[in-house]
Amino acid sequence: MRYFIEFSYSGKNYFGYQIQPDQISVQEVLEKALSTILREQIKTTGAGRTDTGVHAKKIFAHFDTEKNIGDNLAYQLNSFLPQDFAVKRIFAVKNDFHARFDATFRTYEYYISLDKNPFTQDSSWQIWKRDLDIDRMNEACKILFEYEDFTSFSKLHTDNKTNNCKIYKAFWEQEGSELKFTVSADRFLRNMVRAIVGTMVEIGNGKLEPQDLHRIIKDKNRNSAGTSAPAQGLFLVDVGYDF
Repeated sequence: MRYFIEFSYSGKNYFGYQIQPDQISVQEVLEKALSTILREQIKTTGAGRTDTGVHAKKIFAHFDTEKNIGDNLAYQLNSFLPQDFAVKRIFAVKNDFHARFDATFRTYEYYISLDKNPFTQDSSWQIWKRDLDIDRMNEACKILFEYEDFTSFSKLHTDNKTNNCKIYKAFWEQEGSELKFTVSADRFLRNMVRAIVGTMVEIGNGKLEPQDLHRIIKDKNRNSAGTSAPAQGLFLVDVGYDF
């Protein structure tokens, strides 16, 4: 049987989602908990590979087991997992349903604090020494919908077969001293959201004009875009499926 698990985590203490040598990862912690409780070696496949320090409010993974997992596995996992990790639900799916390849969209949020805030140091980019023009940033967002090749916002030397993505929504909102960027697409490239945010901040503080985004995207060169925003402000907040 194949099962989907819906969960969330704070990325502060993890070196990304994917297992890697000598570093603690989200996948390693999840698989260790599942394997211990089910008393068999469990391998998981996640909906995405968040980078070091990136958070997930809602993410899915799938795993296979011959055992009847019962109704208490989510409760057991939450008792076993660390405090920065929470399982919401576990449910059966078709045996060929895939957490990564069958996702129809992914949505991220990025948070910027315009005040020095000791309580959001681990969950936002603190930009309190300069002003940002949210209207200019939203003007630039509209340009994203005109393109599909986002090579300029992709991490270099990846194994992507294509750098094309279809962005469904992208906008900035402000509430008090907090800015939130929401972006949704059929897929994202490695480091793409953080590179877009870093470029948007340069537009917001006047270093770039909104229309410069046309040139940056057409260049298909990572060096043309802004520096990547810090990881701690980024959250994966939703993944869509046609269950």
